[in-house]
Amino acid sequence: MRTGEDFKNGQVLLINKPLTWTSFQVVNKLRWNIRQKFGLGKIKVGHAGTLDPLATGLLIICTGNFTKKIDEYQGQIKEYTGEITLGATTPSYDLETEVDETFPIDHITSDLIHKTVQQFVGEIEQVPPMFSAIKMAGVRLYDLARQGKTREIQSRKITIETFEITNITMPKVQFRIVCSKGTYIRSLAYDFGKALNSGGYLSALRRTKIGNFNVNDAYEIEDFIANL
Repeated sequence: MRTGEDFKNGQVLLINKPLTWTSFQVVNKLRWNIRQKFGLGKIKVGHAGTLDPLATGLLIICTGNFTKKIDEYQGQIKEYTGEITLGATTPSYDLETEVDETFPIDHITSDLIHKTVQQFVGEIEQVPPMFSAIKMAGVRLYDLARQGKTREIQSRKITIETFEITNITMPKVQFRIVCSKGTYIRSLAYDFGKALNSGGYLSALRRTKIGNFNVNDAYEIEDFIANL
């Protein structure tokens, strides 16, 4: 059993983030429960890489002195599985917002999908979505986006090591992606739809790996708290 001192000295916790929770809600819930359980006044708790509320999967949580390792973990290669819905776009590039435009998909074949995927493998330029936690002039972009405001966002270089199509049931395309830090899978879904001369948005996402850490080894948050 871990002690309060263990958490202060530093722990790495693997949590399977539930759907609709923000990454910050996971951190806050764990911090509160660790403080309550062990009677701690203060304890540092942070996560190594944000997951959107509509994504599930692996969240690395660091406590105490191990919060210094967050940058190291954030920089590691990540693996995701998920689903892109073709033929439409949304302002957030996922299900957080309603469909704002529809496009034809009759011309999209399995061969075209597999051929188009190849454009996105390797080092590519990507523009992050307006609905993102990136700060511009001290304000998070998603706060501006929710007010209906837009800003010009600079593209950034990312690396896609693997982009594998695992199932096609039009208009839904399931995938597995291995990518570098800073990759927005929502932007990839949007750009992929565009490359198919259609539209696309992310309709499901799960982070399965960060470096050597695997979601199969992660706790459900309530189970972790129950076993503190």
